[in-house]
Amino acid sequence: MSRRPFHRAGEAERRQDLITATLDCISEYGLQGATVRQIAARAGVTGGLIRHYFTGKEQMLQAAYREVMMTIGTTAINAAEAAGSDPRRRLHDFVIANVSPPIIDPRTLSLWAAFISHVRVDPEFARIHRENYLTFLGSLEELLSAFLAANGRTIAPEECRKLAIAINGLIDGLWLEGSLAGDLFDDQALPRIALESVESLLGGLKLSGPDGPNDTK
Repeated sequence: MSRRPFHRAGEAERRQDLITATLDCISEYGLQGATVRQIAARAGVTGGLIRHYFTGKEQMLQAAYREVMMTIGTTAINAAEAAGSDPRRRLHDFVIANVSPPIIDPRTLSLWAAFISHVRVDPEFARIHRENYLTFLGSLEELLSAFLAANGRTIAPEECRKLAIAINGLIDGLWLEGSLAGDLFDDQALPRIALESVESLLGGLKLSGPDGPNDTK
């Protein structure tokens, strides 16, 4: 196990280092196998310093799970924001980001799978999961509403929520496919499938442009 080089860091940076070290150890040893001692060694700190930031391993695991969920959610949301003001482009880039690296990643999937059993038994894990899920779903609803309005379609909030849930389920399935068996797909396969499937759910409205699923125009 490699040790991170020592350097002076601020409070926020040191805490982030510990969360990163926690994720590294979970990836290597599993949820139960990762110990506070291993995490401290990976981060290049003492166990006593860890107690300055976290009350114990359970709180470290909660922070690490929050990091995984936020990374998955905000990557796609940031992609939509970076796309500019065009509703089609924003929704297009959001969908593509969800079925592309770094979201599609075997390590991220293994970390998520290690954590997910805690959601049913740990109230804080459940809260983190629900909070990030609703944030993601809300962002998708906003993108869908704007895209449909730009195409002359109005949709009731409850119908928009149903559509967002359906698209999220589709994205989740393709995320699993790409993370577990990415070697079976070329670079364009999953984005193409995702866009075509979302377009079908949208009643045939097109997200992809003349240059294909990853068009930049």
